[in-house]
Amino acid sequence: MTAVEGLLRELAPQVLGALVRRHGQFDRAEDATQEALLAAAVQWPVEGIPDNPRGWLVTVGSRRLLDEMRSEHARRRREERSAPTELPEVPETDDSLTLLFLCCHPDLSVPSQVALTLRAVGGLTTAQIAAAFLVPEATMAQRISRAKQTIRAKGLHGRTGDLDVVLHVLYLIFNEGYTTSTGDDLTVPHLSDEAIRLTRWLHRLVPEDPEVAGLLALMLLTDARRPARTAADGSLVPLAEQDRALWDRSLIAEGVALVTAALPRGRVGPYQLQAAIAAVHDEAAHVDATDWVQILGLYDLLARVAPGPMVALNRAVAVAQVRGPAPALALLHELSGEPRMARHHRFLATRAFLRELAGDNESAAADYRLAAKHATSLPERRHLTRKAAGLA
Repeated sequence: MTAVEGLLRELAPQVLGALVRRHGQFDRAEDATQEALLAAAVQWPVEGIPDNPRGWLVTVGSRRLLDEMRSEHARRRREERSAPTELPEVPETDDSLTLLFLCCHPDLSVPSQVALTLRAVGGLTTAQIAAAFLVPEATMAQRISRAKQTIRAKGLHGRTGDLDVVLHVLYLIFNEGYTTSTGDDLTVPHLSDEAIRLTRWLHRLVPEDPEVAGLLALMLLTDARRPARTAADGSLVPLAEQDRALWDRSLIAEGVALVTAALPRGRVGPYQLQAAIAAVHDEAAHVDATDWVQILGLYDLLARVAPGPMVALNRAVAVAQVRGPAPALALLHELSGEPRMARHHRFLATRAFLRELAGDNESAAADYRLAAKHATSLPERRHLTRKAAGLA
């Protein structure tokens, strides 16, 4: 990526946010922003980067937007005469946060929030987003178009969303990149990298928020293991079997520092606790050195702060490591009453692991086979099938 390309990617959401704030038309503002970015990509490498690149882009984008509006409404002629040739500079934080909150507005569906965030804030093309989620480009284009129509129809503007929604959207993007829900590959690094980049950006905008720091820490501590998660043939390598020498120690150090600084600030949320759990795993020199007692204590707290079936499922694994498989299997028996969990491949795989730990290889193999049947990721399906075959 050239210096100009990197600068344009950084400035794109700021420019779009400024145009949305000034003109209040998201879809048209995005088109105008793209035209301004294209003009800059052509002119700046030849003429040089202007002294105020953000102002240059905002001015060009605003002119393009006004040109379109004038063609539809004659009264825009008055705006043309009164429009300044250089828009006044505004704090980047205001526009950037406004745009991010708008893309994650609760009136939009979760898939639309994810797609619009990647498109408008992340700067990915519709084709890139479609490829990452393994859907046709036309389908993704329709999804993004519907999101823009919702914003236009409801007149959404301003910072009306919830920071928790923004964090959840970024968390979903990271998770889909780290372990894809469908397809032949275990990971889509482009997505998890983008989630980390956007969360770093958000952390710079609101450095005082402990949950933003917690989410960034969680992403870094998790992504640090990525080089060890797949074998040479692309097959999945579970955490207990990973070569920890391949883990990225710089990401681990950064993540540990972030969560260590965030936890004492007062409000302890689920992302900070998940990051703390990830830190305990990452700081263990080998799997047998893992402090499962501390991990169980953190899961106990997480179950109170953010109760849910997946938290309960992960807590059961910690219970098994500290107290043995029997009490952990009892916890899973309680979870099996929830229809969605009973057929979820992660629930079935966890039960298989616990049954294997308890010495019930026949039941464990049956669960591994059933988990493989319900898994939608091909690497996960193959891993579970191999586990079942190994117990036969």
